[in-house]
Amino acid sequence: MSTMTMDRPMTGMPAMGMPGMTGMPGTMPVGPNSMMIPRCTLKFEKCAGGMKITCACDDAVACGMLQNLCMMMQNGLCSCCCMMNGMVVCHCALTMGMTTCEMTKDGCCLTCTSGDAKCCAMIQACCDCLCAMCDAGCTCCVMMNNTPICCGCTMCMTPKAAKAK
Repeated sequence: MSTMTMDRPMTGMPAMGMPGMTGMPGTMPVGPNSMMIPRCTLKFEKCAGGMKITCACDDAVACGMLQNLCMMMQNGLCSCCCMMNGMVVCHCALTMGMTTCEMTKDGCCLTCTSGDAKCCAMIQACCDCLCAMCDAGCTCCVMMNNTPICCGCTMCMTPKAAKAK
């Protein structure tokens, strides 16, 4: 047998013969998995117990799509992925807090908070990190349950500006 033949999985034929030997199940090729996500202006800011991510869209179609995605994915795991030139620079998975989603007139507001002081500090450190990455020119993609809900550039609230509010 050639190397090429041995590397190919058997498709459609269950393993036969020796006990304990199993074959690979037949699978159909899967096409590329892609979806259009709304482009938004993101705002990261610290709040009591964690951070807020506000996603605002300029047009009504993008806003409706964002709000529908939020409704489908609400109360799930929130994460943010910062990219520069198509490469991931930073990925913050906000697993240490509880994320809630509320609709706004032009998008949504995700609030990630925790009652634990150490978890709150981690969430707020992620807020600082996301602001630093976006201020340096990264694009941020916000995800719920590992599904992108929006992507865009940001406007960060500095600690001084956040205290003034």
